[in-house]
Amino acid sequence: MSEYSSISSFHEALYAGSTTCSEVVRHFLERIAQTKHLNAFLEVYEEEALQQAQALDARIRNGEPVGPLAGVVIGNKDVICYKGHKVGAASRILEGFTSLYSATAIERLLAADAIIIGSLNCDEFAMGSTNENSAHGPVLNALDNSRVPGGSSGGSAVAVQAGLCHVSLGSDTGGSVRQPADFCGIVGMKPTYGRISRYGLIAYASSFDQIGIFGRNIADVAAVLQVVAGPDGYDSTAALHEVPDYQSALSHNKTFKLAYLKDALHHEGLDAEMRAAYTGFFEELETAGNTVTATDFAYLDYIVPAYYVLTTAEASSNLSRFDGVKYGHRTAQKDLDLVDFYKKSRSEGFGKEVKRRILLGTFVLSAGYYDAYYTKAQQVRRLVVDKLSEILSTYDAILMPTVPSTAFKIGEKTEDPIAMYLADIYTVLANLAGVPAISVPLRRHSNGMPFGVQIITKQFDEASLLNIADHVMQMISVKQVTIV
Repeated sequence: MSEYSSISSFHEALYAGSTTCSEVVRHFLERIAQTKHLNAFLEVYEEEALQQAQALDARIRNGEPVGPLAGVVIGNKDVICYKGHKVGAASRILEGFTSLYSATAIERLLAADAIIIGSLNCDEFAMGSTNENSAHGPVLNALDNSRVPGGSSGGSAVAVQAGLCHVSLGSDTGGSVRQPADFCGIVGMKPTYGRISRYGLIAYASSFDQIGIFGRNIADVAAVLQVVAGPDGYDSTAALHEVPDYQSALSHNKTFKLAYLKDALHHEGLDAEMRAAYTGFFEELETAGNTVTATDFAYLDYIVPAYYVLTTAEASSNLSRFDGVKYGHRTAQKDLDLVDFYKKSRSEGFGKEVKRRILLGTFVLSAGYYDAYYTKAQQVRRLVVDKLSEILSTYDAILMPTVPSTAFKIGEKTEDPIAMYLADIYTVLANLAGVPAISVPLRRHSNGMPFGVQIITKQFDEASLLNIADHVMQMISVKQVTIV
């Protein structure tokens, strides 16, 4: 099984009769059992996955048509609903809750004959950069178990990194797909806001959240995006734009006109060794015939504060529905009036980081502070959107670091939330502007950990994004960051 480096190579073997869906599922189940210590999976759908695989094998033997993702094994982040399966956002507040419906993305994967093998650990309500905020304990980086995998989609990243599934779904509110992809040495893509329906995605910050995809290569990410993208009558924010053929776009290699943000590359928080690697890589791109130009971006130091003001405000509103009455955790303490019952249930159910963000969001929305914080942050967001549009009207894409450093040690930043938030400085930009972005593995640091480069294109231009990312990955030695 390990020789199948991509979905296409797996399908080639599958339709040639040299493997079966059942063999592949059993392989992944064995890998999951061997790597339980990583804490990537919260639940594994062993019997269900095997039954789906056997049914697909029978259809293939009988010459019946199957979907474009037939037998592709996918892990699902524990914030994306799957009918009849538990979904809890890695929080005590939703402990034991079983979803009554499936997210549109899941429905489309199943219709394409993909196999969902289990639910993946994450930061509680997708709030975090390390996957240490889960009620189920931290996820470990498969390359170095003393380090974090990144967050909030750490389980989804490690599932692909450690070879526990072909691809996985995550969610990206401020970098929660791209940052763990960087820390784990794999590919992580956040599409344009609205490209993938958010129906069935448990909300953190509704105007930022977007389902994203993890894979080992660009072609696999393109294949999954092809299936899950597109309009959805259940989600009014899902875009009506036509979905192009992403897979054929990968063959359109050419030279590109690229920009990098000077302020990002020379930011004091960026690791010096990584800065040198980016500078050297930009020179390699120019040698290969591309144009790489430095451009100014004056708002870099404002985007993290603006992002956290806006997302916590939205979280304060979205998470108000979790009150211990309709579903989820309910305090066992008796003889409480309604207000105290709410307080007790929510205090027991939510973790420390979620409480911190709810409190911050409630504060910035409060009378007397709304204009000073929330309104001002919206103005910054507008400036960011306009500036990015200006740059991307001239260049094919923007290149920048994904994260300022490689994966840090477990516990290293848990007592300093400000330092943790600043780790998002390069990723929140794409979410503020609603543009697509991808992180691809670039180099290994002298500390042994991988780091990637982030690519950003204009809205709904995922075809160019994937093509440029594929071009970049062909230039670099991907082998040096692949986890076996």
